[in-house]
Amino acid sequence: MVFYTPFCEPRPIRLCEETRRFAWESLQGKYGDEARTYSAVSLDHIPGFSELSEVEKYNIAIAEIAKNAPVRICKEEKVCGSATLGGAIDHVVPAFYQGRPVFRSVSHLTLNFATVLKRGVNALENDIIERSKDDTLTDAQKATLDSFQKAIAAMRVYHKRYLQAAKTAKPEAYQALLRVPFAPPRTFFEAVQSLWFTFSFVRLCGNWPGLGRIDEMLGGYLEKDLARGTLTIDEAREILAGFFIKGCEWIQSSPVPGSGDAQHYQNIILGGTNENGEDVTNEVSYLVLDVVEELAISDFPITVRVNSKMPRRFLERVAQVMRHGGGIVAVYNEDLVLQALERIGYDKKEALSFANDGCWEVQIPGKTNFHYVPFDSLRILLNDTLRLNTDSPAHFESIESLYIAFRKNLKNTVDKICADAIKEFADFCEHPEKGVCSVISVFEQDCIQRAKGYQNGGTVYRVVSPHIGGAPDVGNSLLAIQKLVFEEKKVSFDDLMRILQNNWEGAEALRLYALNHYTYYGNDDDEADAYTTRVIDDFGDMVEAWQGKSPIIFTGGVSTFGRQIEWAPFRLATPFGKRKGDILSGNDSPTPGTDTEGATAMIRSYCKADLKKMGTGAALDVKLAPGTLKGENGVAALVALIEGFCRLGGYFMQLDVVDAKTLKRAQENPEAYKTLSVRVSGWNARFVTLDREWQNMIIERTEKNSL
Repeated sequence: MVFYTPFCEPRPIRLCEETRRFAWESLQGKYGDEARTYSAVSLDHIPGFSELSEVEKYNIAIAEIAKNAPVRICKEEKVCGSATLGGAIDHVVPAFYQGRPVFRSVSHLTLNFATVLKRGVNALENDIIERSKDDTLTDAQKATLDSFQKAIAAMRVYHKRYLQAAKTAKPEAYQALLRVPFAPPRTFFEAVQSLWFTFSFVRLCGNWPGLGRIDEMLGGYLEKDLARGTLTIDEAREILAGFFIKGCEWIQSSPVPGSGDAQHYQNIILGGTNENGEDVTNEVSYLVLDVVEELAISDFPITVRVNSKMPRRFLERVAQVMRHGGGIVAVYNEDLVLQALERIGYDKKEALSFANDGCWEVQIPGKTNFHYVPFDSLRILLNDTLRLNTDSPAHFESIESLYIAFRKNLKNTVDKICADAIKEFADFCEHPEKGVCSVISVFEQDCIQRAKGYQNGGTVYRVVSPHIGGAPDVGNSLLAIQKLVFEEKKVSFDDLMRILQNNWEGAEALRLYALNHYTYYGNDDDEADAYTTRVIDDFGDMVEAWQGKSPIIFTGGVSTFGRQIEWAPFRLATPFGKRKGDILSGNDSPTPGTDTEGATAMIRSYCKADLKKMGTGAALDVKLAPGTLKGENGVAALVALIEGFCRLGGYFMQLDVVDAKTLKRAQENPEAYKTLSVRVSGWNARFVTLDREWQNMIIERTEKNSL
């Protein structure tokens, strides 16, 4: 069993052979294949099902899942609980009526797992019972609370089935599961079991939640066990490895190729400061890194909250793990994120609890209903502003008049997104039967107290984040027009528009000049970076202008999440020399091939925008060649890069260590590289599960952006 690494040194071995074999089988797709054989429970036998209300249908669906989903106990597993229904892999509640799913499920959120550990699910059920005694509740609120209670009842049914299965098959796990997750755990083992069982039940019901600050939640339990001498570090590592391996249960040996197999939004946060301003790094933080370093498990993407109080030793361990590639570990600049959250109205104590939504967009865990709305700003420039998709392209006498027109069109897009979000939220609040998801709502703060669902105004916060894509491509396009037309006068404005409409046909010399002669975004050139910076800053102001107009928190973000692939066929040729259909910039990163001055220059360009305006984040992707990170100097260089990113005012950086030659070999011989993971966007994926188009995008950006 060799867990792939692009680094020149093999992955370390710390775990026992049985645990490593369990990981290997899981990563090869044994349990994902098994889940696909039993996609969902059937609701066809329920009398009058089609005539029931939405909440009644949901209650029955969850009850049937709890009663009938397969129970799986693996010989090697340390913790019990499994999401065994394959329909959940498809982001639906895996209970089908007449062969079709009845409910979509929920993602892009992190649940209130910390309360499950501190108080237990029994306490949540007691909260529901007490709230239900209120005589002023409406019928809709009563039905909502009843649905919450039925969700917990279903969880008890599934828990009982696992107890029965584990009693003889896994006595140690049985003992740990007796108490949790309904009562607070007393030991590290019980805490891990409580967290996993809760997560796996929510996941079994089709939802894809993030886990949040795992080291802050579990660190205290491990510290006490170590002090009492009831557990060793090696034993704790085996338990935690069991948690991570169970999270690979949706991997399939031969999935349908697409955008990757590991994007189930189950991200984890490490490090950072707590509400008292104390750094939370502890033994669990190090053990998590140990596990992913050894087993190459990328299904729980990790983001480290880097801050000045973080132990230097831990940051060095982060760098050591990053060298093995897979894009498994990314970084937040905690200071900048906190400033961004306070800017949109969170108090400092609340902001300090931030995690993410299971991807990389920042939110307050267990309290936030979050939606992001992506759009392509390059199409706004090419179609709405330059009107290249019409018979009468626009004409502008100056680059500034062009930018003013673009900015107006950009504002129209932002205003429509925000106005539509307000209408949609009002509709969901007025119609509580919409978006029923009680399994989620139980674990979101204030849903019980308000007697409202997660989608219906029950959460503490409702956040809507327009996400701009293609901003670097817009910046490069504006710079090229400024240079070609208004400064160097290589071509008239109208002639350039016709050339772009003809996809640069007959103007190859000019295309190559535009493509190669100018310095573009990503090279720490103030002139080259100015337009991209201006677009992002203006966009942030446009979104912030909607603050206070409704209960919704509006804040911007910069992302593509791979949409540059699906956008490509609808984009026309760009003024900076790219042809129609070319795959361009990802997230807030330079257009592939336009950055030539190294990682530090790229980071400096990215940090010139006021990223505090991006309350949910702005992602920068950095590719590093494995050969540049050898030895202690390699670790020191990577640590310095991270620290420089934070000092310069970066927000979120996804580092990956990979070389294009390896990716090409994997493309041609996938069976030999089944565990090779790459960072795609907010998720990691095993490279061989990407379709050819996605693979080519990763290869191209690796060839052109590796430093």
